[in-house]
Amino acid sequence: MVLYLDVLFPELIALIAGLVIHSFIIVINVTDWLNGRSVTPVDWVVTSLGISRMCTQCAATMYMLLSSLFLKKLYAIQVILDVIDIFFAYTNIWLTSLLSIVFCLKISNLRTRLFLYLRRMIDQRTVHFIVGSVPLSLLNCLYPLLVAITEINKHETFNTTMDNLLTDCAYINIFYSHIIGSIIPILFCPISSILLFTSLYRHITKMKMSGNLSINLETYYSAMTFVFFTFLYNSSYFTVHFVSFFFYFIHCLTLPWLYIALDFLPVLHSSYLIYRISKLRSHMSKVLQNVIDLFFQKKDPEPREDIEMVA
Repeated sequence: MVLYLDVLFPELIALIAGLVIHSFIIVINVTDWLNGRSVTPVDWVVTSLGISRMCTQCAATMYMLLSSLFLKKLYAIQVILDVIDIFFAYTNIWLTSLLSIVFCLKISNLRTRLFLYLRRMIDQRTVHFIVGSVPLSLLNCLYPLLVAITEINKHETFNTTMDNLLTDCAYINIFYSHIIGSIIPILFCPISSILLFTSLYRHITKMKMSGNLSINLETYYSAMTFVFFTFLYNSSYFTVHFVSFFFYFIHCLTLPWLYIALDFLPVLHSSYLIYRISKLRSHMSKVLQNVIDLFFQKKDPEPREDIEMVA
């Protein structure tokens, strides 16, 4: 209990930051859709990813809160929250992979027939792929759900204590099923990032060899920087994700700081997406400008009144 209480405060900070950042992305894109403005495949995926990340953070925070305060009374609710967290974790993985694929097809300069076909298919069926991530995530968390139901029935039947329940975490089959269910979408992320980075690098090399000094390469360097940071985020997130699962399901060790990292990393990535996507960046700058104007307007009335009186 003390271990969870030590990280409950940073968990709440990550939750508040995540709710603000993710809800901003969702509100902007949903508002554009309701007003009849054009919504790109990137907007659909980013919005769905924001919803998934918000749900993941809420489930994880609720689980840690119950673990800190009501550990001995609400085991069944904890198990349900744990399964919900696993479900949205899978959804997050699938949507992150889909976002990497969409960016690869959108930015890359490849012009093969297969590539053009994939780009056209993704543009037309992005919503179908987003909806398809839900049953895939349900299928992946089916085995953990069955194990959780079995454990609830077993512990209710034998009336065991919570101290004994905490020793029943070594389910190596859940870890293996998690690897099998996640390996396909995880492989899509590095493959798409490497293809995109290679395509941009080759294109920049050709333009430099052409000797055309009028070509501005700043856009391509910016795109390569974006690909690098996206790849870095995906690698960090998946590594922390699997390490936390490995220690819990095989060594029965709960490492709360890894879960805190799992909450902060998506917030940082969503913040970076706001910075990189021009529409979101424009709206964010307007919001910040309005906040600054409102802040200074509360400080300015007295000096302005004094100036008017002197005049």
